[in-house]
Amino acid sequence: MPDSLLLLALVCLPFLGALAAGLLPTRARDAASGIAGTVALACLGLVWAAYPTVSSGGVLRAEFAWMPTLGLNLTLRLDGFAWLFAGLISGIGALVVLYARYYMSSDDPVPRFFAFLLAFMGAMTGVVVSGNLVQLVFFWELTSLFSFLLIGYWHHTAAARDGARMALTVTGAGGLALFGGVLLIGHIVGSYDLDAVLSAGDRIREHPLYLPALILIVLGALTKSAQFPFHFWLPHAMAAPTPVSAYLHSATLVKAGVFLLARLWPVMAGTDAWAWTVGLAGLTTLLLGAYIAIFQNDLKGLLAYSTISHLGLITLLLGLKSELALVAAIFHIINHAAFKCSLFMAAGIIDHETGTRDIRRLSGLNQSMPFTARLAMVAAAAMAGVPLLNGFLSKEMFFAEALTAEAPLSPLLNILPLAAMLASAFSVAYSLRFIHGAFFGPVATDLPRTPHEPASWMRLPVEILVLTCIVVGLLPAATVGPYLAIAVHGVLGDDVPYYSLAVWHGFNLPLVMSLIALAGGVMLYALLQQRLRGDVEGPPLIRRLDAQRIFEQVMVFLSWRLARRLETLLGTRRLQPQLRLIVGIGLLAGAGAVWLRGFGPGNLPSTPVDPVLALVWMVGAAFALGTAWQAKFHRLAAVMLLGGVGLVVCITFVWFSAPDLALTQLTVEVVTTVLLVLGLRWLPKRFQVAGDRGPEVLTRTRRARDLAIAVGAGCGLAALSYAVMTRVPPELLASHFLERAYTEGGGTNVVNVILVDFRGFDTLGEIFVVAAVALTTYALLRRFRPAADSVEIPEQQRDQDGATQHDDAVRPTADWLLVPFTLTRLLFPVMLVVAVFLMLRGHDLPGGGFSAGMVVAIAILLQYIIGGAAWTEAHLRLRPQIWLGAGLLIASGTGIVAWFFGRPFLTTYFAYAELPLIGKVPTASALIFDIGVFALVVGATLLMLVALAHQSVRGHRAAPRRVGSRAGEA
Repeated sequence: MPDSLLLLALVCLPFLGALAAGLLPTRARDAASGIAGTVALACLGLVWAAYPTVSSGGVLRAEFAWMPTLGLNLTLRLDGFAWLFAGLISGIGALVVLYARYYMSSDDPVPRFFAFLLAFMGAMTGVVVSGNLVQLVFFWELTSLFSFLLIGYWHHTAAARDGARMALTVTGAGGLALFGGVLLIGHIVGSYDLDAVLSAGDRIREHPLYLPALILIVLGALTKSAQFPFHFWLPHAMAAPTPVSAYLHSATLVKAGVFLLARLWPVMAGTDAWAWTVGLAGLTTLLLGAYIAIFQNDLKGLLAYSTISHLGLITLLLGLKSELALVAAIFHIINHAAFKCSLFMAAGIIDHETGTRDIRRLSGLNQSMPFTARLAMVAAAAMAGVPLLNGFLSKEMFFAEALTAEAPLSPLLNILPLAAMLASAFSVAYSLRFIHGAFFGPVATDLPRTPHEPASWMRLPVEILVLTCIVVGLLPAATVGPYLAIAVHGVLGDDVPYYSLAVWHGFNLPLVMSLIALAGGVMLYALLQQRLRGDVEGPPLIRRLDAQRIFEQVMVFLSWRLARRLETLLGTRRLQPQLRLIVGIGLLAGAGAVWLRGFGPGNLPSTPVDPVLALVWMVGAAFALGTAWQAKFHRLAAVMLLGGVGLVVCITFVWFSAPDLALTQLTVEVVTTVLLVLGLRWLPKRFQVAGDRGPEVLTRTRRARDLAIAVGAGCGLAALSYAVMTRVPPELLASHFLERAYTEGGGTNVVNVILVDFRGFDTLGEIFVVAAVALTTYALLRRFRPAADSVEIPEQQRDQDGATQHDDAVRPTADWLLVPFTLTRLLFPVMLVVAVFLMLRGHDLPGGGFSAGMVVAIAILLQYIIGGAAWTEAHLRLRPQIWLGAGLLIASGTGIVAWFFGRPFLTTYFAYAELPLIGKVPTASALIFDIGVFALVVGATLLMLVALAHQSVRGHRAAPRRVGSRAGEA
């Protein structure tokens, strides 16, 4: 399989599987789990297919052009380190899917769960195989988004909603910091390509921007991996289903931070700033997380804080100035994934079979769940660092590095070995509490359920992981050794130091430290027995320094106190003060620029004023003044006069030879005028002014002030426009487009070629914004309805065929409306033909997808105005949501197809098609993109139209539940 296809499939398969699972019925648990398991195993197979290349030191790389001029390409890169993480993501993902199949209740919407899980798998895989830093940040934020959905899966509980919100807030903020650091790195290196960055270590460390870039990147990594002081969000993520917790803690979300630190270790590490920020954060988290874990009464809470502590251990190793410490960190990442995933699954089995995770209620489960008890004991022993298990090997390497650590952490070198032993003793203590509290002692009699062994298939993933802990602990060099060597080589290249994975290194100081930690942990647990039976979780000092409380206080300050203060200062119930503030600030900004830089005539000679154009502008000015005057008395008249201003602007565009702008302005003016008329009912009634002289004078003063601001802003924009149009720069940007519009874009209408080709990416972003606005408008209007003064429309009566029977709902009741009603019905197909004509000619002559879409919208608007909503929807299948989605898919798909031909995203193909009897016809792929724009414009306009039309009629329900079907369904 080609490298590009392998890497693309590795990233895309989980997302495609998520889409397939999400489309299944709610109760299709077996089908959803089957899809998820197949996708996970397929991804694991793809990872193994890359093993021959990465095992020989090679790197799989695939690059798809996106915006090459900006250094932004879709780059997929799989070296040994990324290969190891991709294997953990897909391998443990497959085990989690099997476990979740039996853990999740059939009453839950399980297909949605597996859809979220697969999407999260794809996002995490995208992080580890990204060969472009900006692309890495994109997938990084996707992991935050999908983890939010997974943590909040049981959204009917407050704990799940709060935990998901907290996780998204912290990790999302860290992602923004990471994005800032990536931009600085790209500025330093001159490229965002990972290979270029990894080869520019000295340049990065010596650059003045190294420190701010380091701080921002470390912030992103620490927030994602729940390191102090950002550790508080992870325990609250335990509200997620246990399969999610097992996956997030072992191989995915929280491992992303340490992955990033190790990925950038060759170029960012080795400085005092790196050691103090990363090393100190890791040391603090290692001790704090392990200590708090001892006092947790919830099994998952205990495991969550233990995860925080072990991530602190990995972070501390990455902060040390030693290649061997990096090797130990990568080794512990592998070991931690195995025993932590198995422990979370064991905790989930206990919760699933007993109905509780509270250690104070659990006791004596060894008798009713002996197999699960032994599996959990081995996994907990591996977590505690018991010899002959995998956790012991990486912890021994940690002790060795703590003893031989070098500067710049010299002030901490004396306490580092003691801190390592203390943290290890804490891990022994909380591991003992997990095992002793749940499985030993008298048999509990007040459990919600009668405990018993789970289904064998549910226990199988735990057995596989525990067997891994044992085999790696006994035969590390033969089992995990080759894969660890591949991963280390992927980070360090050929500068890999010598290390040994032997089980026995002799009776040395690290072994003595391990034995002391084991004995100390046992003694500590015995001394804390009395205290652990109570409800106190840790000493008062820890409770007072609760980071969650600090976070909640900050959130309350930002989202409540500060927001309310700003709302009081800047907010208002009326629109005019907000517009006054915005326009006033713009006016001051323009005046400031003129005052600093001056203002004078351009370098083009003046031409005499055309009297006809001057008369047109005078008419437009009269319309504008009339709009302002009528707004005081009659809003409908003001909207009509405002439409006249738009028509004058349209004539001006025609006068200055801009037919595309004129056509767009004309169609937009018609649609917006109708929508404004429909929205007039939503405006509040005017404030009644008292009859005394004071308020009347005050009102006149306000209107004079608003008039002055409006005149100033209008004159300022007019002066700016005049200054631009009377100047010719040394190099015209227009000449670039004029010269290349036909040769590179295949069209003679330069405006349209710019929109769908040269600046097609901007247009794509704009139509996504239009779609978001339409959906937001619909979402708002479907919840609220204005008070109506119109006559109620009776309930519609239907026959068996679904046709509307009420005459008032299907035809106009006034005789004078019969003629325009008939004409609009006949005009409808004609307008559709005009729309098709405008769209097909848009690449060479005035027109295009946007104008064509607006013409279709106008055609349907006429049906609504004359025939009414009921008649229109009874005879037209509108379905705006389908138009909206189809437009986005077509426009985006046009850009993606270019990749299959080795061209950048949204590259246009132009050729002549030979048609019978017609001859050569110019064709461009931009036409398909224009069709997508057309469909989206139609869908967005109809969505807002249907919502406004229905909400403006009294007697209809508050909102259409399904937009776009026949009459009565909307």
